[in-house]
Amino acid sequence: MVAVPKLSRRARWAVPVGALVVTGAVLAGSLISVAQASPGLPPRTAAQLLAQVAGSAAPPLTGTVVETTSLGLASLPGTSDPTSIAALLTGSHTVRVWYAGPRHFRLAVPEPLSETDVIADGSTAWLWDSTANSVTEYTLPAQQGAPQPQPTLALTPQQAARLVLAAVGATTTVRVDSNVTVAGQPAYDLVLAPKDSRSLVGQVQIAVDGRNGVPLQVQVYARGASSPAFAVGYTSIQFVNPAPADVSFTPPPGAQVTKVNLGAGQQSGPQPDISTIGSGWLTVLDLPAAGLTGPASDTTGPASDTTGTSDTTGTSAAGDSAAVLNALLRSATSASGAWGSGRLLRTSLISVLITDSGRAFVGAVQPSVLYAAAGQAATGQAATGQAATGQAAPAP
Repeated sequence: MVAVPKLSRRARWAVPVGALVVTGAVLAGSLISVAQASPGLPPRTAAQLLAQVAGSAAPPLTGTVVETTSLGLASLPGTSDPTSIAALLTGSHTVRVWYAGPRHFRLAVPEPLSETDVIADGSTAWLWDSTANSVTEYTLPAQQGAPQPQPTLALTPQQAARLVLAAVGATTTVRVDSNVTVAGQPAYDLVLAPKDSRSLVGQVQIAVDGRNGVPLQVQVYARGASSPAFAVGYTSIQFVNPAPADVSFTPPPGAQVTKVNLGAGQQSGPQPDISTIGSGWLTVLDLPAAGLTGPASDTTGPASDTTGTSDTTGTSAAGDSAAVLNALLRSATSASGAWGSGRLLRTSLISVLITDSGRAFVGAVQPSVLYAAAGQAATGQAATGQAATGQAAPAP
């Protein structure tokens, strides 16, 4: 599925959550159907399954995905927005998937009285919010090779598996457990576990479809936990071409339409002030604390053109997210070290350090890893400042 950069603030919350997956590699008690019997499949080694998941292209399919998160957090302010930070940090939600190819798909998050969709149809993609009747229309650049799946509105099992596999290396143990059944499909159970005890991830289980090699389910367990902190998987799936009407879209009458033309040289990815420190399971996301603790303006970039009435949905979603994050921060504890001082928030799978200097460090790691990352970032900033003023850095 093609990446759609510069989503609205409502949808952009899905991207930091995707980043949390890859830092701890990204959540439980599963609503996903797994049968008790072990189905018969031809033997496969862990190396064969890893290569199959990394190199295989998903066939056309339609299905229903359930995402469930249980991080052991205190109760959070409620929200009706399925893509808000509250919905992503706790509870579960359902995503309908129609996939015809990397540039022809639809993801829909249905709610009792609303729906939020991402639709791609070749050279155009749309983000539609039925509650606000708002549409963002993206003109996509010419295809250069097969675009890799990226988190947009919500993670699918295929996207989550690719994010997890980015952490696989010499610091990972890999094995194949007994076969499982997911959404009626026999599947291999690929298990990955970090060797380094500083990672909060105990293990990740990826159910790989026995016929197509498609990840059907991803479960992430915190270290020492008996139930997953995050799970995303199909509850139903059919390997068939979706109907053309399911992967096409026309803005409904009266919708506010924002048009964004993505040039061929424009790339999606972290914002300039967001970076990562470390690698694999010990990756830490370094970003401005303001991006976590308060709402930001909802912009779509210089190439956007908006038609229709003003949209207050982004402001409302930002307010919901700020309320949730402020509730979380009230449970944070004071922390200090050579890197400075700040507040530390710990969950079963994710740690967050917000420094008094205005940075936030996030990872599926022990606090000591965040402190080291904060110290490394502070040293780099000091060196940059000295270079800018012509001062020499102190000798080590």
